[in-house]
Amino acid sequence: MNRMSMGGTAAPEGALSAAEIKRVKGLGCLQDKMKPNTFNVRVITRNGKITAEEHRVIADAAEKFGSGAIAMTVRLTLEIQGVPYDNLQPLMDFLSEHGLQTGGTGKLVRPVVSCKGTTCQYGLIDCYALSDKLHEKFYVGYHQVPLPHKFKIAVGGCPNNCVKPDLNDLGIIGQRVPVIDSAKCRGCAKCQVEINCPVKAASVAEGRVHIDENQCNHCGRCKGTCPFGALVEYKDGYKITIGGRWGKKTAMGIPLRRLLTSEDEVLQVVERAILLFKEEGAPGERFADTIRRLGFDYVERKLLDGK
Repeated sequence: MNRMSMGGTAAPEGALSAAEIKRVKGLGCLQDKMKPNTFNVRVITRNGKITAEEHRVIADAAEKFGSGAIAMTVRLTLEIQGVPYDNLQPLMDFLSEHGLQTGGTGKLVRPVVSCKGTTCQYGLIDCYALSDKLHEKFYVGYHQVPLPHKFKIAVGGCPNNCVKPDLNDLGIIGQRVPVIDSAKCRGCAKCQVEINCPVKAASVAEGRVHIDENQCNHCGRCKGTCPFGALVEYKDGYKITIGGRWGKKTAMGIPLRRLLTSEDEVLQVVERAILLFKEEGAPGERFADTIRRLGFDYVERKLLDGK
């Protein structure tokens, strides 16, 4: 491939121009600082999942066009390492022929990350199904929508927060809120609910079990522990946090005050958050900065009640 074949942009002999390095970065090809004119190319996964056949294609691509090495990024994409500049377009063409795309950079909605809450013993929601919908609707569907800065979404199946949802621009966390049937509580001296609560939010007082709402993280681990059925009913849902970030500056996401109860409601709130950031975010600022500037109460009203 000559230097004119990638989108008609000429690169000087020897070192590549800054404009060309920026252009290919937008396609998911990040310059390797250790080797001149060499790149590590990000292959998009479906929230960390790919098929066995796609594994074989990526391995084949790494050997044909790169150094043969593959690395996993912290956002659950795969990077084909050590790809010479002249191999970038052939590599992307090869991947595209097999239904795979590069990307994951720029001031856009970034690839969604998810834990394995669908199959994990602690998972409270179907993380795979929800994150697939988020991926298709917002990473794929909004891929041509420029934003003030990158926008990261993470789905956690429970309050263990393995994928750090509350350190993303928008985090989704599975919840299971206990509902106590006091009539069935016998005030046991060795209360199984209290014993099994991992955050020590449950306690027995005045002959009845109580759960401290300020301490309970809604993990659902108390479900089925009372032999007399005092905790049979639960309210399942999704906690949404907004304004989290990590990097040179860090911020913990702030939870919305209302628990969401359906995937459709979650998708609606995510879309409102992205559109609010697009329309009211200042160029170059992260969503956390937008929330701080506009005020959390204003943003929350827009997300929960806006059109």
